[in-house]
Amino acid sequence: MEYLKAFVIGGLLCVAGQILLDKTKITSGRILVLFVVIGCVLGSFGVYEKLVDFAGAGATVPLPGFGNLLAKGVKEEVDKSGLLGAITGGFKTMAAGVSATIVFSFIAGLLFSPKEK
Repeated sequence: MEYLKAFVIGGLLCVAGQILLDKTKITSGRILVLFVVIGCVLGSFGVYEKLVDFAGAGATVPLPGFGNLLAKGVKEEVDKSGLLGAITGGFKTMAAGVSATIVFSFIAGLLFSPKEK
């Protein structure tokens, strides 16, 4: 049941992105930013955590999960370090994920030859 919930919620998030791509003139980059901002806003109010508790990886893996984690890191660091934590919290929380993305993207770039459309 856990896998089904993750699949359905993650799929619905992807469907929302695809609908925005197909039915509007919003570029894919702006949709990505929109999803991260939505996750950050919902995470800052504690709403996204309820979705994470329900759907697990279906809510944490997509882009709103990135925004949620960013907001969570900022909140925790502000509690520890004060106002400076608003700047450093996001960096500390996302450092491992962004570093892994860069490393794996570099490896994929070495293994495959991308072609322009």
